[in-house]
Amino acid sequence: MATSIYSSVCGQASGEYTVKKSRFIANVFHVTSEEEAQRHLAEIKKKYWDARHNCYAYQLGMPVSMQKASDDGEPSGTAGKPLLEVLKTGDLTNTLVVVTRYFGGIKLGTGGLIRAYMTAARAAIIAAPVDDYVPCTVLTLQADYSYVAVIEKLAGDFAVPVRDRNFTDSVSFTIEIPLEQADVFKVAFADKTNGTGTVIKTSQEIVPRRRQR
Repeated sequence: MATSIYSSVCGQASGEYTVKKSRFIANVFHVTSEEEAQRHLAEIKKKYWDARHNCYAYQLGMPVSMQKASDDGEPSGTAGKPLLEVLKTGDLTNTLVVVTRYFGGIKLGTGGLIRAYMTAARAAIIAAPVDDYVPCTVLTLQADYSYVAVIEKLAGDFAVPVRDRNFTDSVSFTIEIPLEQADVFKVAFADKTNGTGTVIKTSQEIVPRRRQR
């Protein structure tokens, strides 16, 4: 499996947890700026205007350069920090989690609140598509037309996407392959094309890959 350096939820998802009549509604969002995070937070507060608390946490940047969390009236350290810990444990950046609480009339205590907020947040994250950001080598491969099917199969065998195909007097394929697999792929490419194929361009990029469930 390719090694990712960080991950992020994609789009938006929600989850819910109920304990002792208190209802915890979690929403997670992909965000790329503090302004975007605050906009989603305002939308949640408007949607759940009658809720007692809308606690949140987010991490931004690749690598992480900003973190923020709020207990929104809950006892200090029982909501915002645990929500941030859920993001940190999951290596999730560019991600906002908001947990809305409807109080059920029964106090949960410090430990109960922490567990409830974390459980709700995890439920939303489990429901969300996640992109893993993987360091990749981008290779442009050139070969004779007779090797088109061979290159297609090789890309499939390595489970790497073909970014581009060009057909002129020869064929060229541009692929994205995880850094740790690049050298092995090059050897296989040379072998499958009987030494006639060439790598005409390489670069390195951080590429999002959708996590398979």
